[in-house]
Amino acid sequence: MKVFDSLRKKIGEFKLTMGQKLTLSLSAIAVTLLTSSVISILEYSSMSNYVSELIADNINSLNVAQRLSTLTNEYNLEILAVVGDDSRSSLPDFNQKEFLDKCDSLRAALSPNNLSHLADSVMYSYSAYMLSSLELPEVLSSESVDSRQWYFERLQSFYNRLHTDITTLSGSIYNMLQRNSAVFERGFYRSIIPGAVAVGVGLVLVLLLLFFILVYYVKPINGMLKGISEYINNNGKRYNYDFEGDDQLRDLNSAIREVTEENRQLKKRSRTIVPRQTKAE
Repeated sequence: MKVFDSLRKKIGEFKLTMGQKLTLSLSAIAVTLLTSSVISILEYSSMSNYVSELIADNINSLNVAQRLSTLTNEYNLEILAVVGDDSRSSLPDFNQKEFLDKCDSLRAALSPNNLSHLADSVMYSYSAYMLSSLELPEVLSSESVDSRQWYFERLQSFYNRLHTDITTLSGSIYNMLQRNSAVFERGFYRSIIPGAVAVGVGLVLVLLLLFFILVYYVKPINGMLKGISEYINNNGKRYNYDFEGDDQLRDLNSAIREVTEENRQLKKRSRTIVPRQTKAE
C-alpha cells in the first residue's frame, strides 16, 4: 500500500508546463500527419510498382499479339496475290522463327494468369494454316486444281480460324489490362485514404488544441486581466479570480493574488497612518 501511495503521490506531483503541454499537443499532430504520409507513400509505391509491371506486361503482350496478326495477314495477302495473278512465279515467304518466338513469349507471359492455353490455340491454328499453305506450289503446278477455289474453300477457313484465335487472345489480354488498370485505380484511392484520414484527424486535433488553448490559457489570462482591472479601478476590492489548473498560469494567478493583497494591505495601513500624523501635527 505504501508503494502505491508513494506512486500516486509522485503522479500527483508531476505537472506539465505550458510549453510542454503545447509542445506535446503539436507533436502529436505532427506525428499523426507524418505517419500517415509515410504509410500513404509506401502503400502507393508498393502498389504502383507491382501494378505498373503488370500493365507493362499486358501492353507488351498486346503488341506481340498484334504483331502475330500482322504477320499472318501479310502472308495471307501475299498468297492471295499469287493465286490471283497467274504470271507470278515467286512464292511468298513467312518468318516462322519470329512467329514462333512471339508465341513462346506470349505463353510465358500468360502462364501466371492461366491464359497460356490461348497461346497454344494460336499455335495449333497456325500449324494447320501453315500445313495448308504449303500446298500452294502443288496447287499452282496442278492443272486439275483451281487455285482460287483452293484458297477460298480450304486455306481461307484455316486463316479465319487462326485470325479468330489471335483476336480472342488479344481480347483476353485487353480484359486483363482493364482489370489491372482498375486495380491500379483502386490501389491509388486506397493509398490516399491514410492521408485523408490523417488530415481529418489533424483538423480534429487542431480544433481540440484550439479549444484547449482558449479554455485553459486565453480564458484564464482574460480573467486575470479583468481581475487586475477591477482591483485597480475599485480601491479596496480584493483580487478574487480563481480557476482550475496546475501549470505556470495557476502560479502566476497565485502570485498576482498575493501581490495585490499585499498592496491592498499596504494602502490600508497608509490610510490609517496619514490621519494620525495629521492629528499629531
